[in-house]
Amino acid sequence: MNTTVSSGAAIDAAPGVADSESLHAETNHGLVIAISGVATIGGFLFGFDSGVINGTVEGLQTAFNSDSAGTGFNVASMLLGCAIGAFFAGTLADKYGRKALLVASAIMFIVSAWGSGIATGSLEFVFYRILGGLAVGAASVMTPAYISEVAPAAYRGRLATVQQVAIISGLTAAFLSNYAIAKFAGASTTEFWMGFEAWRWMFWIELIPAAIFLIGLYFIPESPRFLVASGRGDTARSVLARLFGARAAADKERDIRASLADDHRPSLSDLKDAKTGKLRSIVWVGIGLAVFQQLVGINVVFYYGAVLWQSVGFTESDALLINVVSGAVSIAAVITALILVDKIGRKPLLWVGSVGMAVTLAIMAVSFSQATLDESGSLSLSDSVGTIALIAANAYVVFFNASWGPVMWVMLGEMFPNQIRGSGLAVSGLAQWLANFGITLSFPVLLISIQLSGSYGIYALCAFISIFFVSKYVRETKGRELEQMQG
Repeated sequence: MNTTVSSGAAIDAAPGVADSESLHAETNHGLVIAISGVATIGGFLFGFDSGVINGTVEGLQTAFNSDSAGTGFNVASMLLGCAIGAFFAGTLADKYGRKALLVASAIMFIVSAWGSGIATGSLEFVFYRILGGLAVGAASVMTPAYISEVAPAAYRGRLATVQQVAIISGLTAAFLSNYAIAKFAGASTTEFWMGFEAWRWMFWIELIPAAIFLIGLYFIPESPRFLVASGRGDTARSVLARLFGARAAADKERDIRASLADDHRPSLSDLKDAKTGKLRSIVWVGIGLAVFQQLVGINVVFYYGAVLWQSVGFTESDALLINVVSGAVSIAAVITALILVDKIGRKPLLWVGSVGMAVTLAIMAVSFSQATLDESGSLSLSDSVGTIALIAANAYVVFFNASWGPVMWVMLGEMFPNQIRGSGLAVSGLAQWLANFGITLSFPVLLISIQLSGSYGIYALCAFISIFFVSKYVRETKGRELEQMQG
């Protein structure tokens, strides 16, 4: 399936593709939901590992005596691992399997959580955070890919959106545990249990869900599409029979086989168009989706939320509590996307999200431009402007998590043809995490040079540009079987 489809073009049903309605009727829905639920624990850990750093920034500065640039690298170092993990996960998953990569990521989550808390210096800390980044990067691309490859098209979008619910739940759990630990300890930098500082325990809490993830993965099957691609047709039919019923298993296995290139296993070279030698257009769209999701600045809120709100006058305790509220609001927003993604489609949600983020980010930029410096040199907002900024920030989070947050991952997991799904996810995931790294690393510098107003102005401009990207280049995938995807 190497035919390039122009942007916005409809994808015609491939001959021989199993009828979606009959497939849906025989599907073992309980099993599909259960194994997807196990896979989404990877999303929970993705969120927890990304959000836990939010409450530890002050502790890292104190423990490692780092300046703004050093702190920025300590916070952003995980993202280097994420980029590497996301890039190699696709290729390794095509070779060893989706489940095998999820197991490897679970082990790395455990080692990283322990090591990050026990670290005694920046270099040691960065090593363990990069290891955790490898886990996050692998889980970020493999979880939606795995879910898309075991779920029927009728509700594939909803199950893949649960991944974002899990991510936000992980973030919220990290914010809540950070808040509770800091509250009981008195501050993130003071001693807590067993003589260790509170910020170290913030990392160690992650050991619990990471262990649950590793145990749960033992009970789920390998992706049937990987099994077919690796020549294990009998095993694939057995898994498909468990998922979709014995009658549909043989037809489904045949359709998967027909959608794969006959002469070789999937590889990165498949991303190039055989006729032109250039990257396929669908790959560029995937990269664009991945990068724009980060250029709107969402992870500045996730990683630096406590610092951001403290910089405009909130106490550390209040700032951490605001993070918890934002997390709860985010979950509600993702549930909205879960309800709508298979009804109105992916593209409309992306477009509405882009418009909403552009407006709310612009309001935040204007609000922060009115901040003044207090006697200690910290930014301060008046009560009315602070309220507007807080409302706009939460509205921005709602728009993101009802659109680009979940829908980008849904689309990356399903938009590529079977032959290039692993490779397409690898390149898009690499782009996503590199953009994430750039935004996260640059924020402390931007905060000093152009302050919050300038930073949010840049993010607002990127959100505005994404409106036109969605309108022109993104095509709908709602209701299509994966064997029908072209590019």
